[in-house]
Amino acid sequence: MRPIPFLISLLMLTGLSIPAFAAQPVTSVPALDISRYAGQWHEIAHLPNRFQEDCAGDITAGYTLRGDGHVGVRNACTDKTGAQIVAEGEARPVKGHPGQLEVRFAPKWLAWLPLVWADYWVIDLDPDYTWAVVGEPGREYFWILSREPSMDRTLFEAIKLRAAQLGYDLSDLAVTGTLR
Repeated sequence: MRPIPFLISLLMLTGLSIPAFAAQPVTSVPALDISRYAGQWHEIAHLPNRFQEDCAGDITAGYTLRGDGHVGVRNACTDKTGAQIVAEGEARPVKGHPGQLEVRFAPKWLAWLPLVWADYWVIDLDPDYTWAVVGEPGREYFWILSREPSMDRTLFEAIKLRAAQLGYDLSDLAVTGTLR
């Protein structure tokens, strides 16, 4: 038996082939009206991440338009003792990609460093801006946001299904808002 065809067959049989979603990059929404996106959002769910480890509830994100074309960002939550945790930063649009922003929470004097900016992509959005899904190309970070602190369970499941089709592994998804 020839070794190359045998190895390829073995890889395919054992499931070690490349997943289908790996070839499909995450894309952002084609249009995003920042003035409509601005305002208060409530987190409904997120993939666990190091910067939200101490958050126990009431997770919100507030976005404010600034005169320089950037967006003020204010993330807040309460910890297990009920104390509020706040992180303030800024987001800037990515030229030529309306649904993509870069966000930083590092001090302003470090803003010149590329490594302090992280991808913030709106990957799904209700036409009326009542809910949004935020992710990034590496599929490591993921949030479901709503204008209200609760979300219809059927809608939530539909959003999760679309995200899974984009290749997101939501097995560890933390539900932080109320599902009705």
